This record gives sequence, structure tokens and C-alpha cells, in this order.
Amino acid sequence: MADKRFEAYVRREMEGFREYLEGEKKSENTIAEYVHFASQMLMFTGKKPKTITSGDMRRYKIYLSTKKKYSKNTIYLALKAVTAYFKYRKIPLPDDLKPPKRPKQMPKYLTEEEVRKLLDAAKENPRDYAILSLLAYSGLRVSELCNLKFEDVELGERVVYVRSGKGDKDRIVVISDPAAEAIENYLLSRTDSLEYLFSSQKSEHITRVQVFRIVKKYAELAGIKKNVTPHVLRHTLATTMLRRGVDIRFIQQFLGHSSVATTQIYTHVDDEALKRVYDEVMQEY
Repeated sequence: MADKRFEAYVRREMEGFREYLEGEKKSENTIAEYVHFASQMLMFTGKKPKTITSGDMRRYKIYLSTKKKYSKNTIYLALKAVTAYFKYRKIPLPDDLKPPKRPKQMPKYLTEEEVRKLLDAAKENPRDYAILSLLAYSGLRVSELCNLKFEDVELGERVVYVRSGKGDKDRIVVISDPAAEAIENYLLSRTDSLEYLFSSQKSEHITRVQVFRIVKKYAELAGIKKNVTPHVLRHTLATTMLRRGVDIRFIQQFLGHSSVATTQIYTHVDDEALKRVYDEVMQEY
């Protein structure tokens, strides 16, 4: 069993690491994951960072794959977290810290019928229906939605201003008439004077965890068997836009991707669209 003094040392280390990651503008989710894996690595080795060897890291990687039975994606994330921790401590990386090659995964997304079922399931709850409508029709990241204030939304213009989104870049997102109407109906039901667009009984603004639970709840009520998350709704919007012929550079701007290379993963999603384009072009060939 780990020494109590070492456990206390690790807790102090993680407090500093967390502050460093916040300064690097990492998302809440990324910070939580990085702190978890860096703490796990220190507890596994039982050593302070300056004394950790390549052999220690090799054993840690074996531990992740055999004892913890983590997937390649999770091991990749764990070693990225540990790499960030060594960078924070300004210590050269041990030789065996190279993460496994991350397998490419196509984004998961819903069909248009599944999106309709999801929204229909929430129609009796103005707040939840507005949240799901905004996620489905705007492609916002969950953290961006949680941080929206009243002043960031112009319903008459159907525009949402995303302030300091990922990468500290502001952007404008256009929303649909149904999403604007859902937000308006929700705001009419509000009786508080809080500044955030979406609030909860426990906090001034809704949290990421609460939004994840809302999405999961209505996906189950709608009978959708897929694992539906806010990010799946973001992927769904991008896939639908691409299928309907929207130029990928517009989708890039809409989603707030810093590079079109990030957006290009959606070009591999819809095989049916690929076949349809091929058949249309090759009819006279």
C-alpha cells in the first residue's frame, strides 16, 4: 500500500499540474483526464518524477494494457497526459514514453430520424428541449454551451456568439428557426435573473456533467440504442451539412476548427453519399 506521505505529495503535485493546465487553456474534461493519469503514473511507480526511468515507463505501459486492460485510445491519452506532466515539471522525457499509434475512428453520428426522435422526447421540458435543439442545430461544444450568457444570443438574428471557444477564438454560429424558437420558449419560462443562458437548481450555469446526463436521458427515452453524447450531436450536424453539399471550409468555420484537416474526417463518414456522387458523375462514362 502506498505511503501516506507519498500520497500527500502526489496530491500537491496534481494541484500544481492542474493550475498549469488551466494556464494552458485546456478544457475541464482534458484537465480532469490529464490529472487522473499523471497521478496514476506517480502512484504506480511510487517515485518522484526526477527519478523515474525508462524501465518504469515500460512497466507502466504494460500495466495499462494488461492489468487495467485499457484500449489503445485510452493508453494514448494516458501517455499524452504523462508527457504533459513531464513538460510541466521541465524534466526530459523517459525513452519509453512514446504512445501507441492511435487508431483512426470515424465520428459516431445520428440519423436525421434519430435526431427528430431525440428532440421529440424532450418537448415537455422547455430547458432541456432548448439545450438539445441548440446542440443539434448549432454544433456547439458542450463547454461552449455551458458558458453562454444572455448577451451572447440574438434570437431575432438567429445568431450565437461563442466567446473564447476552444483555442481562445471567438466565432459566430448561426442557428435554425426551431432552435431559436426553443430558446425563446425556454427564456419565457425563466423566473430568475441569472446571467447565464442555461442554469440549474444547483449552480449559476449548467455544468458539462448535467448536459451529458440530459442528452443520455432523452436518448434512452427516444429508444436510441447508440451511445449519444453532446459531441455525437456535433458530429451529426457536420455529417448532415456535408451530405447536403456544404463546402468543407464552411463546416470548418461553423465548428470552430483551427484547421480544415480536423474537419476532413467527416469526408470519410458517409459512404452512401460517396456512392451517390460517383453514380451521378459516371452515368455517361
